[in-house]
Amino acid sequence: MTESPTPIHDTVREHYAERIKSSASCCGDRCCSTDSRLYPVDLLATVPADVSNTSYGCGDPITLASLQPGETVLDLGSGAGLDCLLAAQKVGETGRVIGVDMTPEMIDRARANAKRVNATNVEFRQGYLENLPVDNSTIDVIISNCVINLSPDKEKVFAEAFRALKPGGKLAVSDIVTDGELPEVVRKSLAAWAGCVAGAVEAKQYIAMMEEVGFTDISIKPVFFDKETVDDALNEMKLDAVEYPREAVYKAVYSAKITAYKPK
Repeated sequence: MTESPTPIHDTVREHYAERIKSSASCCGDRCCSTDSRLYPVDLLATVPADVSNTSYGCGDPITLASLQPGETVLDLGSGAGLDCLLAAQKVGETGRVIGVDMTPEMIDRARANAKRVNATNVEFRQGYLENLPVDNSTIDVIISNCVINLSPDKEKVFAEAFRALKPGGKLAVSDIVTDGELPEVVRKSLAAWAGCVAGAVEAKQYIAMMEEVGFTDISIKPVFFDKETVDDALNEMKLDAVEYPREAVYKAVYSAKITAYKPK
């Protein structure tokens, strides 16, 4: 990894390293789960239960991506490898899946999981999303699951994704965005960054950053969280509820299905 880490990178990396060691979710009991709100049950059934339960996402980028046999897929922030393993089944023996993550403990777990299910068309590389260890114009589809919001430089992430995609390539991600501004105490909290809240930007800003680097046909479809899920995330961050109105967070934060294309 050649990109210099920021305090946000360090906090996020430490947060997820601890999560994988303790087998905890990223932000509480209900968010980042693999129940039917995220993935189809039959899709999860294709991998061992303990692998499918190690998820840190907020959606199902596999179904969103509509992967085809023979495609090369890149997963931004691949974590313990669940989405990569599911993608590997979709692209088949003639396809290839590359997972990139900055947390060594996640890379180790992902490689172990791939070996366990004999996924020979998957590889995992340690690196930052702002400086992807991937060659230019080599990827058919980029997926990501609740990770881009964690980056302190999302514009660079989108620029790198655009660089890696082949002309005509597709970006299909699940991520956290907002409708309105978050309270300042949340935005300034490193714990809230690690919990996938503070780094979330307004949907219109998310779209503007993608357009700026060249993406077209951008679509953002909301999948709203319930109050209990947001409460889990906020409680996990150990923020003082007296300092800000939770209603402001309830109204602002939501998960979204996001797609975009690199022009042919």
